[in-house]
Amino acid sequence: MWIDTHCHLDAHEFGDESSSIAERAAHQGVSWIVIPAVDRTNFGTVAMLANGQGNCAYALGIHPICVPQAQEEDLAALRKAVAAALSDPRFVAIGEIGLDFFIPALCGDAMREKQEHFYGEQLKIARDFDLPVLLHVRRSQDRVLKYLRRVAVPGGIAHAFNGSFQQAQAFLELGFKLGFGGAMTFPRALQIRRLAHELDESAIVLETDAPDISPAWLHPARNSPDELPRIGEVLAELRGMPVEAVAQFTSGNARSVLPRLGGL
Repeated sequence: MWIDTHCHLDAHEFGDESSSIAERAAHQGVSWIVIPAVDRTNFGTVAMLANGQGNCAYALGIHPICVPQAQEEDLAALRKAVAAALSDPRFVAIGEIGLDFFIPALCGDAMREKQEHFYGEQLKIARDFDLPVLLHVRRSQDRVLKYLRRVAVPGGIAHAFNGSFQQAQAFLELGFKLGFGGAMTFPRALQIRRLAHELDESAIVLETDAPDISPAWLHPARNSPDELPRIGEVLAELRGMPVEAVAQFTSGNARSVLPRLGGL
């Protein structure tokens, strides 16, 4: 049993294949796929997709890449959507939210300020509804952590983690798990592979971020959630563990940090 904690199954790259892809992943042993929203326009899409598939759940949030087009009323719409979604057992988290200081268009002073405003306000929504968060953390680990220390949320996942051991420990101390996926499969990804090898097993969850971050054997082709078991095999090799043990502990970690998923 595997859990893909981060997969954009609604992305346009999948076209009309989303349902068949989820089914194919299920046949590969992927028991759950968590689909995060990225902006107000796809809140309903991810909810409908998750409820149409036996192995899918979803999160609601505004991605930092979508912040330039976002309006203040989108935060109010998110709060309203979250309140309504609490009655849906397939709704499991706030996400994808966070900060991106990699893309040049997002790095000017005004846009960094807007990103931080949307991130902080979404953390408050997570806090107010006692929900974990799915974090986008790209060249922004310390700033993301600063806000997490200001606004206490019940943990979550630092998706596609690529920070230092010290930053990893800081996230873990705040109740977070760290997401590992396709980047870990590249031999030159030395820091990510060291983290995957050396961190305590309680720290790690698996993800694909499909259709992005394709593993080495697919790059640069489209990623897919049915690749998760093979990604898990790479983690097993790095840790010198049986594949079955890796599937068990990563899925257990996902269920513990996303309690609503654990209840499904």
